[in-house]
Amino acid sequence: MVVAEPSQPIGMFDSGLGGLTVARAVIDLLPHEDLVYFGDTGRFPYGPRPPDEVRHFALEIADLLVDEGVKLIVVACNSAESAAFYRAQRHYDVPIVTVIEPGVKAALGATHNGRVGLIATEATVKSRAYDSAMRQLGPNVDLISQACPKFVDFVERGDTTSDALLATAEDYLGPLKDAGIDTLILGCTHYPLLSGVIRYVMGDEVVLVSSAEATANEVYATLLREDLLNRSDEPGAHKFISSGEEGLFSELGRRFLGPEFQTVEKRGW
Repeated sequence: MVVAEPSQPIGMFDSGLGGLTVARAVIDLLPHEDLVYFGDTGRFPYGPRPPDEVRHFALEIADLLVDEGVKLIVVACNSAESAAFYRAQRHYDVPIVTVIEPGVKAALGATHNGRVGLIATEATVKSRAYDSAMRQLGPNVDLISQACPKFVDFVERGDTTSDALLATAEDYLGPLKDAGIDTLILGCTHYPLLSGVIRYVMGDEVVLVSSAEATANEVYATLLREDLLNRSDEPGAHKFISSGEEGLFSELGRRFLGPEFQTVEKRGW
């Protein structure tokens, strides 16, 4: 087994820009940690792809991050987690943190009527990974799921305000409103970037649960448990890698993440 060191970076990946919501939460909570983020924009989106293909992509990226010398991997992609988590957990020596269980725990802490909604990609909904986690952690809670594949496309285009987005949101979210949910899990790391329109459609009485902060807390707990926290007083360095077009990734990355998003390295397969 390879022994990781506290000075090594955290690795994180997503199919595109959505995982930057998790990166933002991790950077805010752990400002002295180095981070290597991989956005697989060249093969985006993952949601409509077969699970075997998504699993292959996820393990390929995890190999890349291990080669970068990371001490922990954050799978900041619900589709990748539902397809590859158990294989990755057995395959790599470094700890792996995912987004589904932290999101379910946060939703269970928020719901009062026991009716929780989930919006996610087609792959995540079909995998029933959230259903499995909910049965294990909150067996008396009803989970009502809705696939929202077009939401990811809006985010990747940088569209968070258009009339077309609002119409799409009303179409997707209507059945969840009718079901009387009081809590809604944003089960794709892209979706928090659309929280404005989602909250507008659902109303203020529905609690929106993003996995980003809960996942960042799990990263902190894991690093502490494994004695891998970086105790340096220096601010962390952040490296961004993309498999697709660098220009758009950089433009939207700076918009969504802020000043921590700087240069992007292009890495193909």
